[in-house]
Amino acid sequence: MPDDALLTALTDDLDTGFAELVRDYERIVYSVALRIGGGGDAEDLTAECFLRAYGALRGYDRSRILALRPRAWLLTILLNTWRNTARSASRRPQQTPFATLPERAMAGPSVEDMVENGETRRELGELVSGLPDRQRVAVVLRHVVGLPVAEIAAVMRLPEGTVKSHISRGLTRLREDYAAHAATEARKVPR
Repeated sequence: MPDDALLTALTDDLDTGFAELVRDYERIVYSVALRIGGGGDAEDLTAECFLRAYGALRGYDRSRILALRPRAWLLTILLNTWRNTARSASRRPQQTPFATLPERAMAGPSVEDMVENGETRRELGELVSGLPDRQRVAVVLRHVVGLPVAEIAAVMRLPEGTVKSHISRGLTRLREDYAAHAATEARKVPR
């Protein structure tokens, strides 16, 4: 449902409109939760995000609901939920968010290519999970979810320049870490 129609539905009947909101955005919220919080926490983070969103909507007047940008608003709630959960648990989120994703079946490549791609995907997931929180979130939102920088800035509540910096530094660190990892792996290969 287009955002304008969704927001109107929320103002007309909160419960019905909220069901539409969940249907339209649960996949992207879960996808981001999976990548920032890890597999085990993703469902809980997603559920908590939508619970908080519903509670917030109950207190909003019509004009405030109509002014929302649902995707950015929900991802902001998700990130705040994730931070609060991590803070209250006094621990860092699980360090392998991409490694838990199922591999996609692909027609054509050899078994060797598929194994190498799977290993590369796991390695990249581990490297991404090792980034500092803000860099990891910015890189995931930009290059996995595909959000524009302006929307990432709204979600993270940071200036666009700062978001660009986090993305750039995160990608630089990923390149450096991947090169170091590849060099280590190359030394392990028997000749």
